[in-house]
Amino acid sequence: MFVEAFAVSTALVAIGEIGDKTQLLSFALAQRYRSPWPIMAGVLLATLLNHALSAWLGNLLAGLIDPRWLTGLLGVSFILLGLWMLIPDKDEELGNGHRFGPFVAAFVLFFIAEIGDKTQLATIALAARFPEGFMAVVTGSALGMMLANIPVIWLGARLISKRGELWAHRISAGLFVLFGAITLLALVW
Repeated sequence: MFVEAFAVSTALVAIGEIGDKTQLLSFALAQRYRSPWPIMAGVLLATLLNHALSAWLGNLLAGLIDPRWLTGLLGVSFILLGLWMLIPDKDEELGNGHRFGPFVAAFVLFFIAEIGDKTQLATIALAARFPEGFMAVVTGSALGMMLANIPVIWLGARLISKRGELWAHRISAGLFVLFGAITLLALVW
């Protein structure tokens, strides 16, 4: 169960982050501070804290809802998250971060940016689906977040373009819908 929860959490969060506002935030922080290691550390710590709280909430829900309903809820939520991903993120002003160093700026801004984000909601759903896999979901979702953001931090502007962002949203949305459909089909097989 640990391996499944870890692998699913890693894959879904990494896919869900493609073209997300947090990748744009990673890019902006990398451009501003040009210090990738403290930025990555801030992103990692913010993600671990945010997703641990999300997984805790998911585990709480797991004790209240029948497992078959949770699987159905997970499948439907992935489809809805995929459709949500087709709606472009609005440019949100998350603060300029000039007063703080790269670690503090990345930690605070990432924690705020993840509140109510689709990957946070996916983490809640995954923890509800895998209630005995709390650590697997938290570490998997954090790894997925880092897999999606480390290249953006390191490569910066060369990876970001409006056209690339649009296709990244479309592809990751399609994958979320596909995973949701597979999850729902597993209920009837």
